[in-house]
Amino acid sequence: MAYTDDAVLAKLSALSETQDSIVGVAQWIMFHRRHAERTVQLWLKRLKDSSSQKRLNLIYLANEVSQQSKARHREEFLVAFSPAVAEAVATAYKGAPADVQQRIRRVVDVWRERNVFETPIQDAVENRLNELDKARGTAKTGLGGSIFGSTASLPPELVPLSAPQQNVTKLLNPAKTAVNSADQEYDKLMGPGATIPPAPVYAARLSGLLKTLAQAEGAVEQCVKARRALVAELQKLLDSNRAALLADESQMDAFEKKKTEVEEKKTEVERAIMAGLPNDEPYMPSNGLGDQSAPEPEVEALTPPSMEPEVAEQPSQPADSNPQWSPDVPQEATFQQATAPGIEMLSRMAAHYKSVPVSANGSKKRRLDDDGDDFPDLGADGIDADVAEMLRRDSAGA
Repeated sequence: MAYTDDAVLAKLSALSETQDSIVGVAQWIMFHRRHAERTVQLWLKRLKDSSSQKRLNLIYLANEVSQQSKARHREEFLVAFSPAVAEAVATAYKGAPADVQQRIRRVVDVWRERNVFETPIQDAVENRLNELDKARGTAKTGLGGSIFGSTASLPPELVPLSAPQQNVTKLLNPAKTAVNSADQEYDKLMGPGATIPPAPVYAARLSGLLKTLAQAEGAVEQCVKARRALVAELQKLLDSNRAALLADESQMDAFEKKKTEVEEKKTEVERAIMAGLPNDEPYMPSNGLGDQSAPEPEVEALTPPSMEPEVAEQPSQPADSNPQWSPDVPQEATFQQATAPGIEMLSRMAAHYKSVPVSANGSKKRRLDDDGDDFPDLGADGIDADVAEMLRRDSAGA
């Protein structure tokens, strides 16, 4: 098939994800390597107009063409892809599902492992992907996924560690491959059992060994830089956590002292309560003592006064008088107070009878003798029997 734009677009449209399809289209494209620049332009245009899965297939095609060109020492497509590969990979990566993004990441990592593109081109591709990851707020996933996962599940303090750790993981495999290759080449030429070839051949092989050693050294140097960056971030995290630890320990000691002080005060208050401390002391019940009923303070009684007659206050006695009263005095006073009404009544009655002038038979009532009985003999005057009986009772009581 002759090379035309339509032929190239037809090949790209018929591309599927199978290995046979990718290898077949790659061989046809490489056969027309004289049109490498135009082919890459059409490839990029088709990639921008395709779906996510189709874009992944086109990335696989570019990977096959680039690696085959590298293996065959054909620079046409490597030169043609160099200015467009970063944009193409970013276009395929942006908005793609997570599994598609992981596969694209894997292709980019293979390019670095095998040094398919020059270092500036490789760095540009990876930077574009990192920018997309930062814009989305997720961490990039390396071989089979990052050990950190996505930054959405990371604490904010660990986010700065994600990129350095992923960079170390990404550089580790290429460094191991370069180191193993350099060690093998070195043992072949410089080992104890190495066979020394003729001088011209030996010199050429030594030159190749120098290049291999230089590549291994560069790969290890990249790992060293990445690990130093990771260690620096880890040191920052360690320093911040160490300072926070000291602050927390100091705060814990302060609370322990406060706790001890409160416990001592609580014990003192409880002892004071058990000893019957007055209520006006400046202690308050605590730690369960507040539920117990505290003794109520005494208040002035609000009940009305007793209805019993108040006893008149006794006049103050002289200093030489006896302060105690004889027990007979209150009894006599009580007796006189009780008999006073009867005597008064008898006196009125006696006065009444003394004032009577003459009886009905003309005889005058005789007067009472001063030295005679206390009461006159009134039996002959016809006094009522009840009155006479009352007088006798009063007289007998006297």
